[in-house]
Amino acid sequence: MLARRIVSAVVVLAVLLVGHAGGARAEDARPLRIVALGDSLVAGYGLRAAEAFPAKLQQALAAKGFAVEIVNAGISGNTAADGLARLDWSVPEGTDAVILELGANDALRGVDPAVTRKALDTILRRLKERRIPVLLCGMAAPRNMGTVYAQAFDGIFPALAAAYNVPFYPFFLDGVAADLALNQRDGLHPSAAGVDVIVKRILPKMEELVAQAKLLRGS
Repeated sequence: MLARRIVSAVVVLAVLLVGHAGGARAEDARPLRIVALGDSLVAGYGLRAAEAFPAKLQQALAAKGFAVEIVNAGISGNTAADGLARLDWSVPEGTDAVILELGANDALRGVDPAVTRKALDTILRRLKERRIPVLLCGMAAPRNMGTVYAQAFDGIFPALAAAYNVPFYPFFLDGVAADLALNQRDGLHPSAAGVDVIVKRILPKMEELVAQAKLLRGS
């Protein structure tokens, strides 16, 4: 009788262990869910959904062997404060990482850089509290806003990246801004070809973000 009980206990334990291992393997196999939190540059203003930054970035990462799902949480016209106001529902539970691209509309509207910085700082702090790694994308103010404004605004992003020790892509429109061949007729929003350039240039930083997300998932 005792022997039977021992065997039964061992069988139950084995089943539990196998079930736990299976669950862990299933979780590891799930694609990383990365939210791209931004404005029209993320939303894909003027483009088809398949041409927008999140879709093309997911495709590029898949081609390099990364299992990721990039969620398009871009809303045209959003400022940094708007992004903060919708942070909780734009970045739901189960998010593994965030691409933070906000600030372009702040600069175009001449928002006080201190206001923009406070909003971005709060977003970064709250995501850090949730243990969600972030890739911070920088933005540059139009030079017609004046040197003083441009210096104050441009300095927001590297300062916050250093303060929170997050991966940092200095200028989201690097290689695309002011290039008529890579922008739509408004001169502000990238064309599909422009998005391709952004994706190609940001990939090394995305690989860094993915590595951080994988590490945190396994911890």
